[in-house]
Order: sequence, then structure tokens, then C-alpha cells
Amino acid sequence: MSSNRDPPDGGGTVNETLTTYGTNLISNRSRPEEENQVEEAELKYGASHVIHLFVPVSLCMALVVFTMNTITFYSQNNGRHLLYTPFVKETDSIVEKGLMSLGNALVMLCVVVFMTVLLIVFYKYKFYKLIHGWLIISSFLLLFLFTTIYVQEVLKSFDVSPSAVTILFALGNYGVLGMMCIHWKGPLRLQQFYLITMSALMALVFIKYLPEWTVWFVLFVISVWDLVAVLTPKGPLRYLVETAQERNEPIFPALIYSSGVLYPYVLVTALENPEESRTTSEQPATTEAAPSTSAGNTGFAPGLQSESKRTAVKRIPQKVQVEEAPPAARNQPQNVRIERRTPAVQLEHLNYPRHDDYQEERGVKLGLGDFIFYSVLLGKASSYFDWNTTIACYVAILIGLCFTLVLLAVFKRALPALPISIFSGLIFYFCTRWIITPFVTFVSQNSFLY
Repeated sequence: MSSNRDPPDGGGTVNETLTTYGTNLISNRSRPEEENQVEEAELKYGASHVIHLFVPVSLCMALVVFTMNTITFYSQNNGRHLLYTPFVKETDSIVEKGLMSLGNALVMLCVVVFMTVLLIVFYKYKFYKLIHGWLIISSFLLLFLFTTIYVQEVLKSFDVSPSAVTILFALGNYGVLGMMCIHWKGPLRLQQFYLITMSALMALVFIKYLPEWTVWFVLFVISVWDLVAVLTPKGPLRYLVETAQERNEPIFPALIYSSGVLYPYVLVTALENPEESRTTSEQPATTEAAPSTSAGNTGFAPGLQSESKRTAVKRIPQKVQVEEAPPAARNQPQNVRIERRTPAVQLEHLNYPRHDDYQEERGVKLGLGDFIFYSVLLGKASSYFDWNTTIACYVAILIGLCFTLVLLAVFKRALPALPISIFSGLIFYFCTRWIITPFVTFVSQNSFLY
């Protein structure tokens, strides 16, 4: 609904328009004040999402560290290894161990590159059903098979023996709910929970079945591959992000963790009468609202309901448009108008079977692979029961993630999240394990500290 309010005298004509999505912070201030306000809002927005990423990353790593220190199943190899780590010969030669570990890492890198390129080819030619099937099978294995193994080992470690019916019922509900939240619809927090637990399970599998030295070589080569895949002009991950942006499509939720989603919906009602629906669809809804400090404020169109007319609801993203007076008229009374415009919508009949919720995603997005390899690094460090090394690696990972987010704010483009965190984590690990820990042990044993 548009307003017929006349502009005050001396208001001037409007010649400048600022458009934003999902933001209702509007004020009648001068340009420097507005720029300062925008910078402050962006700073707060960025800082909040740093925290929003720190929490899930920390939870994922904490779950892995807790498991490594309480469940012996994942800290013992028992001679088993993954198919793509063929070099597992027992030897005391450091050179042979290094060469075999490098060979295993390169084989695993080839597998990762092949699967990534295959995914990009499927996405390029829009084989979406094939990709969804691939991801559904992977999620099914993690949510049912790997979770069952994990729960079994947890129950053994804590000497708990519930009935088989209870276990089957709980695991079945857990898996089905996870499949729904990840691949269909569900609360955002619940989806984030499942993505975190899946990443932790995958990290535990890598820690258990990768040979001792191979883990560190794998972390190094995967970080280098992340740089190449994202930053090079023809990198596959860069191509995936750019293609998704060109098609205006979200990347598959089973691959990406999103730190937040805003739902700037405008409520539009659809009448059962087709003639009234056609008339209504030709008139785009425009409403005027006062400034608000809520970023996720929801505008509602007037309800067109009566006893004889039932309505169906469809939600579409809102567009907030700010019209500002020219510089010559800024010293005079101004009229700032906020219009929330909705694109032309074809309203459906009440019996139409589908109900689509269009949502605009905002926030920093982090690939699940980053969660996995962060957790592999910290979990492997904690497997030696050296808390100095574990804490040093944890701090290094978070510092590297901070630097990555700073670079993300500067360059405003997709950046690899692994290299800085993993490289700094590896440096902190080896320095702490080989230099700091022996030094602290020597000092404490010789009573240099009281």
C-alpha cells in the first residue's frame, strides 16, 4: 500500500535512491553520518558473524577432542586403513615414512580432485538430481551407519546397555530428522547441529584410519589444493561459486554451513476467486513504514479475509527502497520515504499443492570440509594427551579463521578457509610439541619454577 503523503515545502525533488535488502535502518542524516552509520553496522554485522562461526567450529572440534580422549576406538588404528592410503608398510626409517606419507597424501588429493571435478561437471550440466542423490547417500551413511558405530562405542566406553528397541527407535528418529533438515525443510539451528555432528564423525573416521604421519601431509596438500581451487581463474570451487551466483541458486546445504539466515518476508494473500486474483496480481504491493532497528522486520500486506473467502499465504522477499533528497535541499525539511516493494506475483489458487518459501540467505558460509580438517588437526593433536599442544592448535585455528574473515571483508569475494588456519595450526603444533613442551618439561623437572 503506497502513501499519498505530500512532501513538505522546500523538500526538493528526489534524485538519489539507495536500495538494500533486509535492512530497515533509515535516518535523516547527512552523508558523512550515514556513511559512518553504515560502516558501524557492517562492523557489527561482521563481528557477529565471526562469533557465529567460532561457536560451531569450536563445538565441532570439542566433540572430536572429547571423543578422542574418552573413546579408545577412534584413537587405535588396529592395522586398518582407507582404500586411498595404500602405503602402510611398517618401518623405522624416517625417510621411508615420509615418502609413504607423501604418497598417501598425493593419492588422497587425486581422489579429492577427481570428486570435485566430477561434482562441477554435474553442476555445470544441471544434473541436480544426480548430485542430490549423491549427497543423500553420503548423508544417509553418516547419519545412520557412522552414527550407529559411534553410539555403540560410546555405550561401551561408559558401560551403558539400553534395550535394542530404544536404540533403534532413537537412531531411526535421529537419522530421519537429520535427512529432513538437511535435504528438505527444518529449523536452521537443527540443520546446523546435524552439519556439525556429521563433520565431527567424518573427522573421527579420518583420524582413525589415516596412518600416523599421513595426517599431517594430507592437511598440508589439501590446504594447498584449497588455494588452487578457489583463487585460480579456472579453479573448480571458484567456478562453482560463480556459477551459483550467475544462476542465482544456493549451493547445496549438505556442503555448506551458513552462519545465519534472515527471512525478510512480505505476506501476500491469495483469494480463491480467480478474477480477483488476476486483478490483484497486476498491482504490485507497496507499503510505507517508519524506520526500525530490526534487521529482520516483517511487513504485512492488509489481510483480505472474510467469512466467504479463505486465503492462502505465499511469502516473497521484501525490497527496502530509500529515497533521499538532493544535496541542495539537505538543509531544508526532508521527506524520507521507505517503500517495500514486492515483485509481481502470480497468486495461486488455494488448492495448489505446493507452498514455496523464498528466503534470502545472509551471513558467512563455510564449507563442511573446513570443519572436517580443522577437527582432524585438533583431534590428532589431542590424541597425544598433550594439552599444551591441543590448546595451541585450537588458538592457531581460530586466529587463522579471524584473518580469513578479515581478508573476506577486504576483498569481498570467496576465499579459501583452510590455508591460513591449517598452516598456522601445523606451525603451532610442531613448535609446541617439539620445542615448547620439552622445554616446559625440562624446566619443571629441574625445579626452575616454584
